Amino acid sequence: MQPTTHLKSITLATLLALGSISAAQAEEAEKEYTFVDSIIEGKPMTSFRLRYEEVNQDGYQPGNLTGATAPANNPTRNNQLKDAEAVTLRSLVGWQTSPFHNFSVATQLINVAKFKDDFNDSTNGTRINSVSNQSNKVDYAKILDPDYTGVNQLYVDWTGIKNTRFRVGRQAINLDNVRFIGDIGFRQVMQVMDGVSVVNKTIPDTEFFLAHIERINQFTTQGRSDGALEIVNLKYRISPTESITGYGYLSSFKDLGLGRSWFGNGGSNTPANISKFGTANQEADQGNKTLGLRLDGIHPFNPNVRALYTAEYAKQTDYSGGDSRIDAHYYKVGGGVGLDNFTIRSDQELLSSNDGNYAFQTPFGTNHLFQGWTNKFLATPLEGIEDSFVTATYRYSDFVFFADYHVFRSDKDFHTVGSGAATNGNKFGTEWGAAVTYNINKNMMAKLEYSKFSEDDKYALLPTAVPDGATPAARAANTANANRGRFRDTDKLWLTAMYTF
Repeated sequence: MQPTTHLKSITLATLLALGSISAAQAEEAEKEYTFVDSIIEGKPMTSFRLRYEEVNQDGYQPGNLTGATAPANNPTRNNQLKDAEAVTLRSLVGWQTSPFHNFSVATQLINVAKFKDDFNDSTNGTRINSVSNQSNKVDYAKILDPDYTGVNQLYVDWTGIKNTRFRVGRQAINLDNVRFIGDIGFRQVMQVMDGVSVVNKTIPDTEFFLAHIERINQFTTQGRSDGALEIVNLKYRISPTESITGYGYLSSFKDLGLGRSWFGNGGSNTPANISKFGTANQEADQGNKTLGLRLDGIHPFNPNVRALYTAEYAKQTDYSGGDSRIDAHYYKVGGGVGLDNFTIRSDQELLSSNDGNYAFQTPFGTNHLFQGWTNKFLATPLEGIEDSFVTATYRYSDFVFFADYHVFRSDKDFHTVGSGAATNGNKFGTEWGAAVTYNINKNMMAKLEYSKFSEDDKYALLPTAVPDGATPAARAANTANANRGRFRDTDKLWLTAMYTF
């Protein structure tokens, strides 16, 4: 054998040996990938959001403290509401592991702390804990951010089937434009759900979402578990920016804490608490189903010009023993144009009324984003609501500017203060809002928002007619009760800073 040939043989043998060693090491390293490694290679679910909120609202303090241990009648019920101010910090601290044998685990804790609490966080009558229900806070306008510490999300994902993800546990769910299913992320305490969800993307351009929910953890910190929510959402993408979605949301929850909001202020035999239909409503079964179809998109004509459009319809009826008055429909239709960094559009949304007995409701949606930011209509009035509105957005560098204007009318005429038995009102009021967002960097943002609602017709929860010969005191009490139902002039201001890891 020639020396050169011998050298080549040795070199080849050496390379093969090294290759074998390297392959063995790689295989060993792959076998040694552990759950600890999946934790290290995971991703954060952590953010801190500091907010200042100010509310100036006309109107009286609450007349009754529902469910409170204090006397039922508020001794200062005839005083004007105090202006509210809040400084709160929401801390979300969490981590999701990378997949380990197709499993990943996510844990997220939440704490909402009050640094300035001159406001009513709405938990006064529910006695959730010893801090967020001071009875003296009913003097103030509401800011719906109770202090709270708990588990925000805790779930396990499994991705062992191609294009499919199973999730079990407490989770935040946001679908479409969050009108019907959302986590109410604007509020400091989020709405999260306990259950099982499945996402499948096997069919091209199609996403299928299914969920079975056993418990709703509301942003008021109340938990609801006397029923279930079935979610079906099928979306087909016509293009990357256009889609058509069919959905069904079936809720057998009997009590979401919304009986009076949905059916009227019934619940006792006192005149002030009898609804206009004379029935006790707080315990009415709130089981309902919503079936709908949504077309939504942005259609580009060229890189600088695009059309915006939405058309949606849904029907809501009673379900699983729900009250028979639950029968209403919903539509939204609108469109607009986008020119470079500027967009403007006009829309109309209707949540209809069942002849004044019930109106279309969205109990699982992020309602803050709809019908104006002052949140006058988180629960739809019995007479329904039609919202005609214009929105405009402009993006400049790291800034986003937004403005909107709303005109609110009822679907069915309503009683007004002093109108007696007549239903002669149909315009709730108008609202405008403006916001500017500054994206400081990829982790940090700041936002300034303002919204102003102006009352029009003076909506009355109860007819103000009283029997002939009633005493002046009885007439005054009747008018005062009617006044409590009005949608009063309100100004709100928010200043928010948020850091996300």
